[in-house]
Amino acid sequence: MLQVLYLVHDLSDPAVRRRVVMLQVGGAAVTLAGFRRSHDPIAEVAGVMPIDLGKTSDGRFAQRLAAIAQAALSLGTTLKNVAKPDVIIGRNLEMLALANRARAIFSGGAEDVSIVYECLDVHRLLLRRDLAGRAIRSAERAFARNASLLITSSPAFVRQYFEPFGQMGMPVELVENKVLELGRGPEQKIAPSSLPGAGPAAGEPWKIGWFGALRCRRSLELLSQFSRRMEGRVEIILRGRPAYTEFDDFDGFVAAEPFMQFHGSYRNPEDLPRIYGEVHFSWAIDFFEAGQNSDWLLPNRLYEGCRYHCVPIAMQGTETSLFLKELDIGYVLSRPDVGELTALFDRLDGKSYEHARARVAAQDTRKWVCNEDDCSALVGRLRQLAPMGHGAVVQVAA
Repeated sequence: MLQVLYLVHDLSDPAVRRRVVMLQVGGAAVTLAGFRRSHDPIAEVAGVMPIDLGKTSDGRFAQRLAAIAQAALSLGTTLKNVAKPDVIIGRNLEMLALANRARAIFSGGAEDVSIVYECLDVHRLLLRRDLAGRAIRSAERAFARNASLLITSSPAFVRQYFEPFGQMGMPVELVENKVLELGRGPEQKIAPSSLPGAGPAAGEPWKIGWFGALRCRRSLELLSQFSRRMEGRVEIILRGRPAYTEFDDFDGFVAAEPFMQFHGSYRNPEDLPRIYGEVHFSWAIDFFEAGQNSDWLLPNRLYEGCRYHCVPIAMQGTETSLFLKELDIGYVLSRPDVGELTALFDRLDGKSYEHARARVAAQDTRKWVCNEDDCSALVGRLRQLAPMGHGAVVQVAA
């Protein structure tokens, strides 16, 4: 069985659980170690008892660097009872640095442990043109020199960052942020009760769901102004994990909004049919790092919403809008303002919504879902990197 050491920057991130499950279902034995953003230790992730490297804080880069340095110094002791891995996956740059340290500990200088760099976001610090930016990119190139594979979730990260900045010296594996569905084929139909209807009943509002990592202040303000202008004809439903460092007072702001509700966190994928069944549209817009990472990513909510036939709303000029254009689904705003949103909903009726929803529903479900076969394929690609693996690694995305 392939032995994988998975190093992550936030054990409490639901996406970490999904990746661990994918690796396990694919046939790998997973050892999980990482930092956490939660106050309390994480007892288990998908049945794995994680190795807690300590608490870090979102947005505090210096504190995270100090935590990485401290963890690197004690990593030999921390991992002393861990079986030697075949592959070490470092989820983002700081964990790639620890992956190199772990490889040195386990291999003793020999090249018999492979490193995989998993990069699902390109931090704005990496894109700076000043001395600090060049220094961080140089560090990334140095740490990635020992990596055999890059896993990323959007082709735009490669096209807009890794290739033009010269950060790539390895094959690329595109693993999109699809909904993990196990135990049934992706061709199986969803129960009608799990899906939004053709539109709201008479007198009821349209509902836009903004779910997942809530970190965009501009989206929050835009949706607030828009829902107020619509005077109850549109409601905004928020679910997930707010990045409280990005808002002055997220809870107070939402509580004061007459047409906006926050319903807390949810289980992924267990709660997805229910929560997307309660809304008509999925907000697939993020201005958090506009012009950079936010324009390049293909977010979880895109796949989740479309899986349950919610109509996505995206922003023109982003990778998400290109994705939707290729499939001819969803709505794309040309400008990020209240007037643009208002014009969209002023011309919306049950018939036009049902047409838009039907176009989403007509897509091949495999666009939105990964299953057991995808898990096996991922672990199979990792197995090729192991010392006893066979065959070359194939570049599947560019």
